[in-house]
Amino acid sequence: MADDLLKEFDPFDGFDAEAARLDRFFAGLDDAGWARPSRCEGWSVRDVLGHLAGEELYNHACLDGNVQDLLARLAREGVNGFHDFNEWSVRQRRDMPVEQVLAEWRTENADTRRRMRELGRDASLDTMAGPYPVGLQAFHYDSEYATHADDVGAPVAEEEAAGRTRWRVAVGRFALSEQEAEVQVEQTAEERVVVRTDGLSATLSPQDFVEATVGRLPDGHDLDPRIASALRCLA
Repeated sequence: MADDLLKEFDPFDGFDAEAARLDRFFAGLDDAGWARPSRCEGWSVRDVLGHLAGEELYNHACLDGNVQDLLARLAREGVNGFHDFNEWSVRQRRDMPVEQVLAEWRTENADTRRRMRELGRDASLDTMAGPYPVGLQAFHYDSEYATHADDVGAPVAEEEAAGRTRWRVAVGRFALSEQEAEVQVEQTAEERVVVRTDGLSATLSPQDFVEATVGRLPDGHDLDPRIASALRCLA
């Protein structure tokens, strides 16, 4: 089964670790730091925080079992789909004091993480796609938080980098399998990732594989664009 790839990892520990990384980073920013562009096109570091804070509206709707009510309310405001929701969340907070947005995110995300851990990985919660295991949803959040931590330049200690990449490779492989992507992925004993799709193949470092799955390979990377597109599954 696809989720066998994730059995050795704790989704809630990963969520806590990435939230703590972002919190430490955000806590040390000055005005120039908040205004700096992130890797998310068109978003500053402050906008990434606004996105994370706004996303808690959806996270709590999943936990409360009223996702469809939330979607209906957003639709009445002209917000349709995740892209619209993300941009709306950022716009809603651009004129708020950044300290207020940070406090909102800290409070709401701490509640999300606590409630998900209490439910346990085998419980189910409401999502846009219907009922879904809490543990798997947490892994998706882990990946998003790790991606956004990298987007804003939050530091990763040398001693945790390899383990962090390892679980992110596993989440990427799981997401590709879950989406039934036409891609075959094999990890070699030499710590490389071999990818095959539509008659094409490539050998990537684990970090480049992760960056491909979240759509963050740098411009000019030599990976065939068709393989890069096939690997993008978490962004």
